[in-house]
Amino acid sequence: MSQANNRCDKRPTLPKALKINLTLTTLNLNANWIIENGGQALAEALKTNSNLTTLNLAGSWIRSNVAVSLSEALKTNSTLTTLDLQNNLIGDNGVLALEGALKTNLNLTTLKALAKALKLNSTLASLNLAGNSFESNGAQALAEALRMNSALMILELRNNSIRDNGAQALHQVFLSKRCIVEH
Repeated sequence: MSQANNRCDKRPTLPKALKINLTLTTLNLNANWIIENGGQALAEALKTNSNLTTLNLAGSWIRSNVAVSLSEALKTNSTLTTLDLQNNLIGDNGVLALEGALKTNLNLTTLKALAKALKLNSTLASLNLAGNSFESNGAQALAEALRMNSALMILELRNNSIRDNGAQALHQVFLSKRCIVEH
């Protein structure tokens, strides 16, 4: 299902439908306004949804508070394998929240709460964090999580403000894992 250029905050009916979904496996909400109430409602739905495997939230104006809500949902969701958060505004706080979620989520194969979760996650293979306004602190937390993660195969980080310290931390992890880095 694909839905674009909508605002998900006033009357979040889609999250209600996701709670009872029995068939939908891919949801593309790219370029929507997923803010405040809508983002929190979506996160609540993800806690109980057992069919969705791919969720595209790219370019949906997601800020750190919604990223924190999504992180809480990822702690219990056991079916989502791909999460695309590119071109949002999750910042360092959002990355930190996602880090914690990936510590307990064993299925997410694409997404600092994020970084902590990546330490324990054994299924997330692809994570797109391009254009999310995080800087060195977020990149360093992500690097620390990646040291212990063996599942992630694709990590997209373009259009962030990682700077030297963050880039060096990530580079060291990639060297230790003998990764191929594409520019």
